[in-house]
Amino acid sequence: MLMFKPMRADDYSDFLDYFIADYATEIAANYGLEHSVAKDRAIDEINHDLEQGIDTPGHSLVCLVDLQANTERVVGYLWYKVDTKMGEIHICDFYVFPSEQGKGHGKQALSLLENEAVKAGVRQIKLRVAANNPRAKNLYDACGFYVTGINMSKQIAALERSDGRNG
Repeated sequence: MLMFKPMRADDYSDFLDYFIADYATEIAANYGLEHSVAKDRAIDEINHDLEQGIDTPGHSLVCLVDLQANTERVVGYLWYKVDTKMGEIHICDFYVFPSEQGKGHGKQALSLLENEAVKAGVRQIKLRVAANNPRAKNLYDACGFYVTGINMSKQIAALERSDGRNG
C-alpha cells in the first residue's frame, strides 16, 4: 500500500539531488544544450518555482511511501500545485525510483492524487511529459490521461550583429 508523506528538509535535499540531475538531462536532450548549461537552468528554475523550498505556498511536495511489512520505505516523489480557482492540479514532477518501477506505485500514486483532487474540489489533473519518456506516457495513458497539446521547439543559430559578434 502506498501513502503520501509530506517532505521534510532531508527528503527535500534528496529530492533536489535527483531532480536537478534528471531535469538537466531532460533539458539537454530536448533542447540541445550543453549539460552544464542545462544544469544551471534546472537549478535556476527550481529556485524560482520553489523559492521557499518545501514551504513554498501553493506547492505540495510529498514522498511516495510504501507501507509493506509495517515499514515506511520511500519509493519516489511527487510535486504538484493545486489551483482551486481553475479547479485543477498541475503535476510539476513525479518520480518513482528505478528499482521500484513496474510494481504499481505509479498507478497507486496517481489514484491517491485523484482522491486528493476530489477532496479539494478539483476537476482536472494536468501534467507535461517529456517526449523522450515513453514509460511515463504509457503510465498516464493507462490511468486515463489524454494528450491536450504538443510542446514544440526549434533550435536557431545565434544572430550575427553588425559589429561581427554573435548575440
